[in-house]
Amino acid sequence: MMTVRAVNTCYLLRSGSPPPLSSFCCRFNHFSSLDLSRGYGLQLRLRFPALRGELVNFGHGGVRSCCFHSLLESAMAELASYGRRRRVPAVAVKLTSSGELLDDKPGSQTLVEGLLLEFKKDSDRLLLAVAQKPDGKKNWMVYDQNGVTSSIRPQQITYIVPGVEKFDQTEISSFIQKAEDNLDPSLLEFAWVELLENNKSVTAEELAEMIFGSAEPLECYCAHLLLTRDNLYFTVRENKGSRFVYVPRTTEQVDEFMRKNLAKEAADRELNEFLQLLKSAKAMPSHAKPPKSSWMIEEKFQSKIQSIEAYAIDEFTSEDQKKTAGEILKAMGMTKTSSSAVNLLIAIGYFPVHVNLDLLKLNIRTDHSEEMNLAAENMLSECPDPDHFERQDLTHLKVYAIDVDEADELDDALSATKLQDGRIRVWIHVADATRYVQPGSFLDREAMRRATSVFLPTATYPMFPEKLAMQGMSLKQGEICNAVTVSVVLTPDGWLFLLLTILLCWCTSIAEYSVDNSIIKPTYMLTYESASELLNLNLEEEVELRILSEAAALRLRWRRQQGAVDTQNIETRIKVVNPDDPEPSINLYVENQADHAMRLVTEMMVLCGEVIATFGSQNNIPLPYRGQPQSNIDVSAFAHLPEGPVRTAAIIKILRAAEIDFRKPIRHGILGLPGYVQFTSPIRRYLDLLAHYQVKAFLRGDSPPFSAGQLEGAAASVNMQIRLIRKLSSTSLRYWIIEYLRRQPKQRRYRALILRFIKDRVAALLLVDVGFQASAWVSTGSGIGDEVRVKVEEARPREDYISLKEAL
Repeated sequence: MMTVRAVNTCYLLRSGSPPPLSSFCCRFNHFSSLDLSRGYGLQLRLRFPALRGELVNFGHGGVRSCCFHSLLESAMAELASYGRRRRVPAVAVKLTSSGELLDDKPGSQTLVEGLLLEFKKDSDRLLLAVAQKPDGKKNWMVYDQNGVTSSIRPQQITYIVPGVEKFDQTEISSFIQKAEDNLDPSLLEFAWVELLENNKSVTAEELAEMIFGSAEPLECYCAHLLLTRDNLYFTVRENKGSRFVYVPRTTEQVDEFMRKNLAKEAADRELNEFLQLLKSAKAMPSHAKPPKSSWMIEEKFQSKIQSIEAYAIDEFTSEDQKKTAGEILKAMGMTKTSSSAVNLLIAIGYFPVHVNLDLLKLNIRTDHSEEMNLAAENMLSECPDPDHFERQDLTHLKVYAIDVDEADELDDALSATKLQDGRIRVWIHVADATRYVQPGSFLDREAMRRATSVFLPTATYPMFPEKLAMQGMSLKQGEICNAVTVSVVLTPDGWLFLLLTILLCWCTSIAEYSVDNSIIKPTYMLTYESASELLNLNLEEEVELRILSEAAALRLRWRRQQGAVDTQNIETRIKVVNPDDPEPSINLYVENQADHAMRLVTEMMVLCGEVIATFGSQNNIPLPYRGQPQSNIDVSAFAHLPEGPVRTAAIIKILRAAEIDFRKPIRHGILGLPGYVQFTSPIRRYLDLLAHYQVKAFLRGDSPPFSAGQLEGAAASVNMQIRLIRKLSSTSLRYWIIEYLRRQPKQRRYRALILRFIKDRVAALLLVDVGFQASAWVSTGSGIGDEVRVKVEEARPREDYISLKEAL
């Protein structure tokens, strides 16, 4: 394969392997002379009279050829002649490995004042400088091209310009400019051809003599620059101290490097085009910035924007991706940090201002695949109800579903009545998610990977596809819904009918219970606020709600007698409207868990969990039995603290983590129960769904689909994912609370309870108005449980930073 390359006005033709020099020819169109620009500010016309007698006509448009040896010899003779006319006496200089300076003659001399040298300032910069004076035993003070005086080590010196003595440091810039003007990289090819054929190496000085016909300081420095900047024809090896010797690459290597260079040039053009798009997007107003999807249209830009995103969240798929992002950030004048990448992506509109980085870092699934959505639709339209003929019809009951106002997935609802003997019967209805999902199915496996629905201030990401969760599984007001209903009878005063279990000898507050498949028709969908209002109004027509409240009070009293620890606290919910806007609306809700409606729902969910644990124990069903090993917490030790958040905070600090047994119930000391199973949220929590699989199989007369060991394996994977999601939820809530506080008027004051002292007068505080914990210095005289007033000095949500100051 022939390769043709232009060198000035000549064409060199060469094959894939190095041919003899005699096969190289220069082609001219009726010319016997060649113009070469040497960078001296002159245009030289080199004439080669020796060629005239050697012209051969090939009969194609008067094109002539000449022997390359003749051309090269004539050119070099002319160049040498011109160089001699300009030459001034010079002393060639060499540098030893110890930093000493040697001339070409025998003997040596140390580095002296006035020498012109090149040194490595840092990993990216080489500077030209003049040696001034020694600095210690080996170092030298130098004055560089930027006018900066600094001390350098001998190892930093990369080249000493030969033939220079007492160089005027004010002429450095002029010298550099002349060298740059004199550079012609195409001259390297002439030298490469000859050196390759003769298998010779070359130094900068020898190359200067070869291509310029002179080894004067300027020519030597030009040759040095040509060699050090060349990435095609020559490679370097270091010997003779700090002097570099260059060897020509083989023809095959040059071809390969040419291909790489062409590819690099194309990549550089592509990068520059991308950089222009970034700069253009940065300059646009917020409303006009290109949407995120526009960066994904072209693959060449998609890979680059994804590399910046990977840099932002520190999740690289390869080192090349990291390198690409670093190059882009550097080209944009930004530091190579994740925060810079985030700021750039926000500036171009790819990320919203309030992007949730943890959501990206933790790789939480936020949507469902087409395959999963299709499977959900098929289940809704084709899946028969396997328990249709076994369901109890409870549509005559008044059913209350109580949840937060923005809840989309309604898992549970409540009913109650008083029996003729004065006892209370309550029904806890739980959405029957297993009506549509079977163990091991595609939908089940996907739900297991997700582990739970994700509730963030900005969005909700359901465990199941939205259509299935909302239309099929969720309880809906006024519609017939499938459920699993737990029915419980309590005594009128909260004391027990004794229900002795031969195996466990439990004594519980449950006089009777049953677990059945059912159909219900929810009557009310209430928020906690509206349920509390109805309870306060004490309406006669809502007597069932009052009975539920009474039952909850009886249960709470009984659990406290069993050693339950009250951990009521203040919780904050935030709903962000239009979170992708630069200044979205933030709705903040502070909820007191001691509220009547919240107490009611909590007690009924705990009651349901106790019944399912009892049911599983009596029927030897493997279930995720939850427990808390601390059964004898001395609550009196905290009696000096005010009830509520202050006491709760102190108790929580000593609590141990919950445990799970998959074979039998274990005591839950905090709840004051002999056993407990989470059962009331099968649409939102996968472990609840597992409990439904086990219970529903027993109700059908089938064996449980999972053994205790299989449940344990599934729970290990699920709990790992749940921990990630809890972290995500916590950091997201904290971010938006700090953002909320940042927006408040500077003069606003906040009520704060002192929970404890961290060090000296620095106290952990609970901002009652926003349900947020932070720390601040408080004045002498304030104690734990006291209320102080604080103001927000500074709030930076992206950095998770808030500064409070006591407002005296």
